[in-house]
Amino acid sequence: MGSRSWFEGLDLSKLTPEDRVRLLRYAADKHGAERVLEVLGVSKVTLWRLLNGRSPVDDGKLLRVLQLLTPQEFESVLGVAKRLATAGILREDGTVDYATALEVLALASRDEYLKQAILRFVVQNFREDLRRALGMGLAHVVFRWEQGFEEFLRERKRRRKVVDPSTVAYYRSLFSKHLEGKTLSEELVEYVVNHKNKWLRNVFRHYVQYLYYLRRVPPETYGWLMEVVPSRGYRLDVRPYPIDLGEVRKAMDYLRESHELYYLVYRLMLEGGLRLSHALLVLRGFSPGEVVEVPGVGLETERLVCFEGRGFCRYYVGVRGAQKPCEWAYFSLETRRLLEEYAGESVDRNSVRKYARRHGLLPPKHMRKVAWRLMVRAMPREVARFVQGRFGELRVSEARYEDLLSEADEHYPEYLRLLQNDLLR
Repeated sequence: MGSRSWFEGLDLSKLTPEDRVRLLRYAADKHGAERVLEVLGVSKVTLWRLLNGRSPVDDGKLLRVLQLLTPQEFESVLGVAKRLATAGILREDGTVDYATALEVLALASRDEYLKQAILRFVVQNFREDLRRALGMGLAHVVFRWEQGFEEFLRERKRRRKVVDPSTVAYYRSLFSKHLEGKTLSEELVEYVVNHKNKWLRNVFRHYVQYLYYLRRVPPETYGWLMEVVPSRGYRLDVRPYPIDLGEVRKAMDYLRESHELYYLVYRLMLEGGLRLSHALLVLRGFSPGEVVEVPGVGLETERLVCFEGRGFCRYYVGVRGAQKPCEWAYFSLETRRLLEEYAGESVDRNSVRKYARRHGLLPPKHMRKVAWRLMVRAMPREVARFVQGRFGELRVSEARYEDLLSEADEHYPEYLRLLQNDLLR
C-alpha cells in the first residue's frame, strides 16, 4: 500500500542459518507449504532442501518469508534479543547501542503511549532511584488551599469537573486536616497512599494537576506522582437492593401524616425517579410560568406542562454539564398541588436524611432505586432512562429527543397508576 513494511531496515546479517530455517518452518506450519511455495517461487524439492537446511535461506528468500509473519511472530520464534539485534539496538557482544536506545527514548516526547509505558517501567523498576532524583524538586512545593485551586476544580480540570459545593467543601476539609502547609515530599506521598480515607488520594491528585497546570512541577515529577498515588478505588461489585414495598409504604404514610414537606420531597423522588438533590432543586426553584428552550434540540416549551386529563405534569429542570443530569421531573397532579404550596422552600438534604434515620424510615437515596425498578415494569427501559435523566446510558441524540419525550408522556400514566395502586393509596 506504499507504507513501509515492518521488516524493512532489519539487519539480516545478524540472523544465523538456524534462525532463518526456524522462520521458514514457522511460516510453512502457519500458512501451509503451497502458500510458501507460491511466495518463494521455488519447486517442492527446493523447499524441502530449504526446510531441512540442505540449501541456505538467502536474504532474498528470507524477506519474502517475512512478508508472511508479524513482528510479534518474529519475536516469538527467535526471541526479544534477536529482534533487538536485527533492529540495531543490541550489539554482537550483547551490549546496548546507546545512540539508538536514546533515539527511542526521545520519541517519548512525541508519543504519549510510549511516554506512559516508559514512566510505568521506571516507576516499577527504578522507584528508589527516581525518588532520590526527584527529591530536590519536591522540596520547594508547599500545599496551600487557594481560590485558584477551587476555580481549577470547577472550571479547568481536563476531565470531570468538581462543581458540587458539598463535594468542594468536603475536599477543603480533607485538605485542611491533612495537606495544608505540608511540603511535597516522599514522606507526604507515602502518607497519602497509605491513609485509610481513600478520598485523600483524589484531593492530592487534583492538587498535583493544579500544580502542573501552574507549571510548579515539571512533567517528570507530575508523571511520577500520578503513577504512584492511585485514585480512590471503586468496587464494581453487585449490590443487592431488594425492594420492600412495605418499607416504602411505611415511609410515605408516616411522612404524609407527620411532615408534609418531606412527604413532598419523597413523592418527587418516587414519582420522577429524581435524586434527592434534584428534588430539592425543583422545590426551591419551582417557577411554572416560564418558557424555556431545551439546549441542543431547539425545542421551546413551557417549563411546566400538565396533562390534566391524564393526571400528570412534567417540569423542565435543565441540569446539564459536569453535574449529574436532570432534564425533566415527572410528577402527579397531587404533587403539583403540594409544589405550589411549598414552592421556594429551601431544604438541607442532610436534614432529610437525618429525619429519615431518626424515625426509622427508608433512606431517601433508595427512592430513586425503587422508582427505577418499578418504572421498567411500566415502560420500556430506554424511556425509563430518559425520564430519570440517565443520559450516560442512553446517549440521546437530537433526532431521538422529541420521540423519547412523547414516548415518556405516553407511558408515564401507566407508571403513575402502578404507584397509586401499590404505594400512594
